[in-house]
Amino acid sequence: MSAHLVLIDALNLIRRIYAVQERPFVQSKTQIEHELAEKTQKQVLFNTQNACTKALENILALQQPSHALAVFDSQHTCWCYKLSPDYKKGRKKMPAHLANELSNIQDAFMQHYVDSLVSEDDEADDLIATYTDQIIKKGAKVTIISGDKDLMQLVKPGVRLYDPMKSRVLGNKEVKEKFGVEPSKVVDVQALAGDSSDNVPGVPGIGIKTAAELINKYKSLETLL
Repeated sequence: MSAHLVLIDALNLIRRIYAVQERPFVQSKTQIEHELAEKTQKQVLFNTQNACTKALENILALQQPSHALAVFDSQHTCWCYKLSPDYKKGRKKMPAHLANELSNIQDAFMQHYVDSLVSEDDEADDLIATYTDQIIKKGAKVTIISGDKDLMQLVKPGVRLYDPMKSRVLGNKEVKEKFGVEPSKVVDVQALAGDSSDNVPGVPGIGIKTAAELINKYKSLETLL
C-alpha cells in the first residue's frame, strides 16, 4: 500500500471557518471592518477552534491518510513582495485576535497527530507545491485540502484537490471548467489574465476565457510570446 499524504492549506481552512463563525455576530457589512467586542471575540474564537478541530476529524476520517501535515503561511513578508510590492495589496488582513489563536489551533491539530509547518518566508501554497512534487517522485499520492484556485495547477495523476467547505473533489474536469485548460497550463492562463484577488496584473484586455483560448491554440505561453 503506497503512502497517502494529506496536505492541509491551514489558513485557507481556518479563515473560511472563522468567517462562518463570525457571520452571525456581524449585523452589517460596515461592522465587519471593525473589531468585534471582546466577549464576542472570545465566543467566535471558541467556536472557530471547535469547528476547525471537527473539520480536521472529518478530513482524516474521509481521506484516511497515512501522513498528514497542516501547512501555514509565513507571518512575515514573503519573497513574493520583493517581486511585486503591491502583491495582495488591499486584501483584508487576518484579525489580530484570530492570529493570536493560531497556536491553540495548532495544538488542537497536534492532539490528532497532525503537526504544523510554518515557514519563515514562504507561503503555504509554495510549500504545498514543493512537498507534493517530492512525494509524488517517491511513488506516493497526495490530497491537498484547500479551496484556493491557485493550487488547481498541481492536479495530476496521484494528486487531487479537496475543498472541505463544499465537500467537493477538484480534479481535471473541475480545473478545465474553471480555467478552460489542463491543470499544467493553469499557470500560463493566470500569467496572461492576472489575478485580481492577489493584485497581480495581467495583460490588458485579456481575461481567463481569452487567455485559455490563446494557450489552447499555441500550447504554451512561451510559444505564444
